[in-house]
Amino acid sequence: VDVGSSINPAIDVGQIEGAFAQGMGWSTIEEVIYADDDHSWIRPRGKVFTTGPEPTNDVPEEFNITILENVSNPFAVHSSKAIGEPPFFLGTSVFYAIKDAVAAARREHLGEDTYFEMHMPATSERIRMLCADEISAASISKVIGSTETDIKTFQPRGSY
Repeated sequence: VDVGSSINPAIDVGQIEGAFAQGMGWSTIEEVIYADDDHSWIRPRGKVFTTGPEPTNDVPEEFNITILENVSNPFAVHSSKAIGEPPFFLGTSVFYAIKDAVAAARREHLGEDTYFEMHMPATSERIRMLCADEISAASISKVIGSTETDIKTFQPRGSY
């Protein structure tokens, strides 16, 4: 990671790890649901509900970070650079790995490689319903009286 001329490499590594974990949580479990007539179980009305933050056991056990050396930044204090935001978006790599796994499950269960949309966050409910296996097919058919086409194109709306 390019942090410019690091003032304190230990702090930089901690910032990178924390930003990645935050980005991973944002793309996999942090779902915002507003309390309104459709979501009456959220109290009080007008409150925002989210399932984050992520548990610490979801952070990768092996997390290799390399800081580029001798990279100057003449426009900042001591040639340093901001390091919080770029690693945040590296957390979306977890979302895309999950999407690849769901695509593999869909290939296995549908027998074809079809396009599908997968919206963030990749909650366990969305993952389960997008796999297009017997369990999700039974659930979809019970709710909407599905056909095979419905199972291929079904889009979970959220974790509620």
